[in-house]
Amino acid sequence: MLTTTLSFANLHNHGELFANMLRARRELFIVHNKWDLPEALGMEYDQYDTPASRWVVVHDDQGRVLAGNRLTPTTAKCGIYSYMIRDAQRGLLDTIPAHLLTDEAPVGDHIWESSRLFVAHDVPSSIRRRVHAQLIAQLGDTVRSLGATHCLTLLAATWPRWADRVGVKMKAMGPVMEIDAIDNQVVEMDFSLTKH
Repeated sequence: MLTTTLSFANLHNHGELFANMLRARRELFIVHNKWDLPEALGMEYDQYDTPASRWVVVHDDQGRVLAGNRLTPTTAKCGIYSYMIRDAQRGLLDTIPAHLLTDEAPVGDHIWESSRLFVAHDVPSSIRRRVHAQLIAQLGDTVRSLGATHCLTLLAATWPRWADRVGVKMKAMGPVMEIDAIDNQVVEMDFSLTKH
């Protein structure tokens, strides 16, 4: 099992991995979960897949994607968009409720947004926890390498059950909300005290 952090500056060094990650996102979010998201060439994407973002990918040595995640700086700006959670709060995204945060969405170099976090639905249950833990560990390493300490993310509201298992301090940043028949909540992940 391998973990790679991709950026527009290095994705040419990793063959089809970036495309495979977007294909895996399509398979999970569009095909399996039946979400209405943009797609092209068998890949899921949106307005936040830009050179400002990074992608953490857990994969095998053949490039099969087991899990993934996108990181976007909270300071990002592209047209009317910034980052997903903030844009939802500003009423720019009709699929995510605007009341997802208790306070105003933060903007700062020390905090990035983690979005499109997934473990592929066909990952065997025998390794699922390990894949998830490896994804979160690499996410922390990547965030710290970018000079940040925290991530804001929209997760299934079951996060308190597994937060301790992956060794990351988390706290709720908004109410539990039902989105596509799943209870979700914005959570802040604190990587400031986790080890490299």
